[in-house]
Amino acid sequence: MYRVKEAFYTLQGEGAQAGRAAVFCRFSKCNLWTGREKDRAGAVCNFCDTDFVGTDGQNGGKFETAEALAEHLRGLWPQAPGRPYVVCTGGEPLLQLDEALIEALHRAGFEVGVETNGTLPAPAGIDWLCVSPKADAPVVLAECDELKLVYPQPLALPERFQDIRARHYFLSPMASPSAPDAGVDAIKQSNTRKATDYCLAHPQWRLTLQMHKIIGID
Repeated sequence: MYRVKEAFYTLQGEGAQAGRAAVFCRFSKCNLWTGREKDRAGAVCNFCDTDFVGTDGQNGGKFETAEALAEHLRGLWPQAPGRPYVVCTGGEPLLQLDEALIEALHRAGFEVGVETNGTLPAPAGIDWLCVSPKADAPVVLAECDELKLVYPQPLALPERFQDIRARHYFLSPMASPSAPDAGVDAIKQSNTRKATDYCLAHPQWRLTLQMHKIIGID
């Protein structure tokens, strides 16, 4: 059974695929945090601002088979020109995403993207792999299409990941997990300046901003 918190059609907001239409499939559960506030302080990843607990989000649910989930996601893609693209995210999608689901998504016409923390092996068949390392969690993936690092993390500085082979290297400024949806996030503003300065000093890295939050979409 696959457990999905939410699924929705939107524009990819970050990284090399920013601006591209995509169906986001947010899987429930993560191996670095329970998703519950009472556990945040002791979590490996304690800055996450995403709700991935349960299956009660928009278009969320439990799906008995890979085919059922692939059909559900395909129904969110419009009848229009352009190759369907799905982004499997979380939580941590590799707790659930397997070769059977990837094959079902391919049969449904999707190009399959994945956003993972890199602590779990990736199944075969992924078309676009984005690794986003967290804190001092061990990264087992040695290569990817895109390395996207939330910055700054004292226990996950960019220098630590210089041996990971990637086509693109991005820094994403860390936001405050308790910041309101509207209004100024002073922590993120400060971190955006820090990330900008780091990219200027280390041009292998590029700055990426959360476009979907800037323009106010899912």
